[in-house]
Amino acid sequence: MLPRINTESIETYLLSVLDGSRRGRVAFLLRGLLQFLSWIFTVLVQFRIWLYRHRILRGNTLGCQVISVGNLTVGGTGKTPVVEVFARNLQQQGRKVAILSRGYKSRSIPFWQKIWLRINNRSIEVPPRVVSDGKQLLLDSHTAGDEPYMLASNLPDVAVVVDKDRVKSGKYAIRVLGCDTLILDDGFQYLKLGNRLDIALVDRTNPYGGGHLLPRGLLREPMKNIKRAGFIFITKCDEQGAPELKNQLREMNPTAEISECRHRAKYLKSLFGDDQYPLERLNGLKVAALSAIAVPESFETALESFGATLVYRRRFADHHRFSQQEIIDTLNEAEAAGAEALLTTEKDAVRFPYMERRDLQLLYMRVEIEMLSGEEAFMKWISRICFKQAQRAS
Repeated sequence: MLPRINTESIETYLLSVLDGSRRGRVAFLLRGLLQFLSWIFTVLVQFRIWLYRHRILRGNTLGCQVISVGNLTVGGTGKTPVVEVFARNLQQQGRKVAILSRGYKSRSIPFWQKIWLRINNRSIEVPPRVVSDGKQLLLDSHTAGDEPYMLASNLPDVAVVVDKDRVKSGKYAIRVLGCDTLILDDGFQYLKLGNRLDIALVDRTNPYGGGHLLPRGLLREPMKNIKRAGFIFITKCDEQGAPELKNQLREMNPTAEISECRHRAKYLKSLFGDDQYPLERLNGLKVAALSAIAVPESFETALESFGATLVYRRRFADHHRFSQQEIIDTLNEAEAAGAEALLTTEKDAVRFPYMERRDLQLLYMRVEIEMLSGEEAFMKWISRICFKQAQRAS
């Protein structure tokens, strides 16, 4: 396996090739190769969907309500807060909810242990990792993965289960945890679970992923496939929403409910403690911004919008797991730049190593989804889900 820093350097280089900012003959030839591979990928993706549509490949049914929340592009569309909103509303209306996650960059069985089990002719089948059983938090972020841990921390009454095989984790959630409603986190392309409702997220700032499928662009499947969705969230909107994009999506999917929403900061919270502060605390404050998310500009812009002065910023690749030395170096450089506080995102906070130093305030920004349109339709949709589930139970 490549060292982490090399992997992130390659990722950054490839992104610059994809968006066209990287010039030169090598980048031109690489884009051509990626375009050819993208055509092949498109054929394979569409063929797989065709197999499921014609029931040559069949999705499993688990006898309960299944809802998938996902997107057609890779990268940050703000999916985790939307999953949180769905889970909280369903739980508050009496559903026993489990979130099923694949656990991106979570820790799995070590390779040497898999080999040992194979040599001894023993099955390597293991139960899914239960981040939360709906009563208590059971795993740390390193074992669970960033998003599952964050969801479990913010949803104490909702189970969070991690496994790449979400048929297996779904069966476990029903049988062992007594759940009756399953939410597939990043599940729009996970067709192995059938009879489900699909929610698709579209990032207003980059709705079409560069117009190409992987690996040439950021699309996982053609944009026209959004017609599978029963509900569409347009994320990262401004005050005016996204009327033009909404009309374009309506043409692709005439029947889906569409909601325009934005990610709104709620408050600041201490990284190592329970202290909370109003966002007004940022006004006039000299801050250092540290992030390892897909779109760091959105976080930095949010800080400035509340009156903060960014005197230092440091960005890492998405999902980067900070080392203690990296944080020490960042603190030293931020202090030298005149920062009074170090700010990070909620998603990055779960990967932050414990620090004894307190010469700078260490804070993260709590963000939640705010609907600008379609909230009434959303609540009716939730009520229909719960009503159908209640009918089935009776």
